[in-house]
Amino acid sequence: MGAMRPTVLLFDIDGTLVTTGGAGRRAMDRAFEQLHGRRDACDSFHMSGMTDRAIVRTALRIIGVEDTEAAIDAGIAAYLAHLADEIQKVEAPRYRVFPGMREAVLEARSRPGFAVGLGTGNVRDGARLKLERVAIHDQFAFGGFGCDHENRVELIRRGAEAGAATLGVPREQCRVVVIGDTPKDVDAAIGIGAECIGVGTGTFTAEALLQAGAHAAFPDFSHRAALPTLLGGS
Repeated sequence: MGAMRPTVLLFDIDGTLVTTGGAGRRAMDRAFEQLHGRRDACDSFHMSGMTDRAIVRTALRIIGVEDTEAAIDAGIAAYLAHLADEIQKVEAPRYRVFPGMREAVLEARSRPGFAVGLGTGNVRDGARLKLERVAIHDQFAFGGFGCDHENRVELIRRGAEAGAATLGVPREQCRVVVIGDTPKDVDAAIGIGAECIGVGTGTFTAEALLQAGAHAAFPDFSHRAALPTLLGGS
């Protein structure tokens, strides 16, 4: 058996690493109420797997506001201000790291040849706020974020490139694995030629993620095969 290729792991946040007890949705609703007097702007579409900027753009169009970059920037700024407040309101049992995830991140970080980062539609500051609450943010040295690109394929590409740079090798020489809970995570992984490990801790079941094209999927990361799959590519 040959040596394992350098490996970049990109973890999604919402529904994959953590549940925030709905803090993000409530913060977005409050932002639109503050700026546009419309708390219902996001009611008619599913936000799962969308980037923050795509969410704001979609909601602006729905309420008939021109989706300029300035309007999106203002929406993100208002969202972040409310997010910090909403996060603090959620009781601990409803705001937690999903089973097996903390252990998986720590184990991967201990392995030579592994770079452990984020691949998330959250803007960078939103990711930090969400993960600091559960004391896991400092485990991720890099990532692809919703502020890097509105398109999920491209932000995952950015994350993969950043991970390869930390390993000192070209991305093409790396095994890249996206860990996520939605078909959008699967599509983004496939879009850059990466693997995807699905987790059924969000809106979609493990079976649905396999049907969407995930290379492997588990109900959560406490499953006995999840960590070996993550580390070994089996």
